[in-house]
Amino acid sequence: MTPLHRTATSARLDWAGAFLAVGLALACGPAQAAAQRSTLRNGDYIAVVVNQEVVTAGEIERRVQQAIAAAGPGAKLPPMAELRRQATDALIDERVMLSNARESGIRIDDAEVDRAVQNIAAQNQISLATLRQRLAAEGTDYARFREHIRDQMMIERLRERDVYQRIKVSDAEIDAYLAKQRAQAQGDAPTDIAQILITVPEGADAATVAARRALAQAALDRVLKGEDFATVAREVSEDGNRKNGGEIGLRPASRLPDAFVDATKDLKDGQIAPTLLRTDAGFHVLKLIERKLPSIDEVTQTHVRHILLRTSPELSTAVAERRLAEYRAEIESGKASFADIARKVSEDGSAAAGGDLGWASPGTMVPEFESAMNALPIGGISQPVVSRFGVHLIQVLDRREVALQPRQLREQARNALREQKFEQAYLDWTKELRAQAYVEYREPPQ
Repeated sequence: MTPLHRTATSARLDWAGAFLAVGLALACGPAQAAAQRSTLRNGDYIAVVVNQEVVTAGEIERRVQQAIAAAGPGAKLPPMAELRRQATDALIDERVMLSNARESGIRIDDAEVDRAVQNIAAQNQISLATLRQRLAAEGTDYARFREHIRDQMMIERLRERDVYQRIKVSDAEIDAYLAKQRAQAQGDAPTDIAQILITVPEGADAATVAARRALAQAALDRVLKGEDFATVAREVSEDGNRKNGGEIGLRPASRLPDAFVDATKDLKDGQIAPTLLRTDAGFHVLKLIERKLPSIDEVTQTHVRHILLRTSPELSTAVAERRLAEYRAEIESGKASFADIARKVSEDGSAAAGGDLGWASPGTMVPEFESAMNALPIGGISQPVVSRFGVHLIQVLDRREVALQPRQLREQARNALREQKFEQAYLDWTKELRAQAYVEYREPPQ
C-alpha cells in the first residue's frame, strides 16, 4: 500500500519536528534563526515529561516559530498562547507514539534513515555535505539529527500497523458498498437517444400548441407503425440533429436532459417511447438507440508513477510546486529521467522503483490525484498537483481494460471502506494512547 492510499494524518511524516533548528534557518533566514537560537539556549528547560520521553521549552518555541514562518507574512494566526498550546499538544502526541513504538519493538535500519536524510537535503536543494554544515552551524549534532529522523519514521510505522489493525469491515458493509457502486454506475450509463422535435414558439396560443402536438403525434404514429425513425426525423424534425436521423450521440446520462433520461429509463435498446414528451422546447418523439450499462466488475486501470514532495514548514506548497515544475521541465527536455528524479527526491514508498505505483483501479487514489491522472494521455506528465499528502508530479505509463474477479472486487471494496474509516480510527487511537500515557507538565526553573 502506498501513501496515496492513506489519509493525510497517517501518511505524513513530521519533518517539521525532524528538521529542528536548521528548519528555522531555511524558513526564517540566518539572522532571525540565530536570535531565536540564542534565546532558546539561554532559557531552555524540560517543559513536559511524557512516559520516558521529554519535551523541552526550546522544542515548543521552535515549533511555534516554524508555524509562524509557514503561515507567511500577514497571515492571521491564533494568539501566541494558543499557538504554544497547539505546539505542546502536538509534541506530546509525538512523544506518546514514540514511546509506544519503542516498547512495541519497532526498528528502523540505518539505510532507511540515510534515504530520508538524503531526501531532506534534496528537497532543500542542498548537498548532504551542506546539510551537515548547516546543522553544525545551528549547533545540532548530526548523529542526534539522524536519530530524530529515525524516531519520526518509527512513529509512522506504528501508525500504519496499529491503526489499520483496529479497522473492521464486515461482509454486509462490502455488499452495501458494491450495491451503491453499481447503482451509481448505472445511473450515469452512456446513452444514445434519437429524437424528432416539433418546436412550440414561446407564448404560443392554445390553437398553435394543439397544431404542433398534432404534427408530433403524426410522427410518433408513423414510427410506431414501423417506419424508419431516422427517415421520419429527416423529414419532419426541427432539431439540429435531423441530418443524423435525430441521433444525439452516445454520452453519459448526466449530460442528457433529465426529461429524456426519465422518458427512456424503462425502454430497451431500439424501442420508442410510446407517448410524446413535452418540454419548453416543444414536443419530442424519443427512441433509445443504445444504453451501455456499465459493470463495476470491468474497470479501466492506469499504470502510473509519480514524484511526491510533502509540504511542511520547511517546504511550502508554493515552493514544492515550483521545484516540481523545474523537474518537469528537465524531464521533458531530456536532461533527466522521471524515474531518476523520483528515486532521488520523491517522499513515497515508490521512490526506489522510480515512483512506479503499478496499475491503479478507479477509486484507488485520492480524488485530486485520480482526477489529474485521468486527464493525462499515455506518456503525459501533469503539472504539479496538490493533494492532502503534498504536491505530486504524475506520469501515465499505460492504460488497460480489465475484468475483476469477485474476490478482487470485494477486496477493492474492503480497502475503500477501510480508508473511509481510517481518520476516525486514527483519532480514536491517538486519544487512547494519550489517555494511557504519563504526562507531567513542569514549570520554568526559578
